[in-house]
Amino acid sequence: MIGNMISRIRKEKGITKTELANQTGINIGHLTHIEKGERNPSHKALKAICLALDIPYQQLLYTYDKTLSDEQLEYGYIDYVQYNKVPAISKIDGYINCPADFSDASFAYKVPDSSMAPLIKEGAYAFVEINGLIENRAIGLFKLNDDYLIRRLIYKNDKFVLRADNKDFKDITINSRDLFQIIGRIYI
Repeated sequence: MIGNMISRIRKEKGITKTELANQTGINIGHLTHIEKGERNPSHKALKAICLALDIPYQQLLYTYDKTLSDEQLEYGYIDYVQYNKVPAISKIDGYINCPADFSDASFAYKVPDSSMAPLIKEGAYAFVEINGLIENRAIGLFKLNDDYLIRRLIYKNDKFVLRADNKDFKDITINSRDLFQIIGRIYI
């Protein structure tokens, strides 16, 4: 996934591989292998790439050693992963213990509603891995327009659908007018 992200960002910024190679001192052949997902960059190389692309290092580090499925590639999953933004937190409730089996969790998010009940109760904390891959039917934290939602991500008919476990909440089909962002995977 990290190679896909580097390629996406480089193209969005209008930088050629040759320019990136010159700015980072990384061989163009090695950059090609990285972008194709055949190799992961060293942390030193990743820092140099991030500096050259003018993006935060940590956001890309979250995508390290993750592989997109064919389904995720087909649905354009990578286009909704943030690489230059971090969550803005206006209040910290404190610290809570993070179970060892959730070692990739970046933060805990207080569940604002009963949409995922009974699996995740309103007011409980869900552990979020920023930029964590969300497989079909897995649970994630998303930003949809101005709302933050915990839902299952469904790949359906060339679109993403956000589905609540609680049947009182309707499915949300993401369309091209929506401002949709994948924040991360939820551990429960």
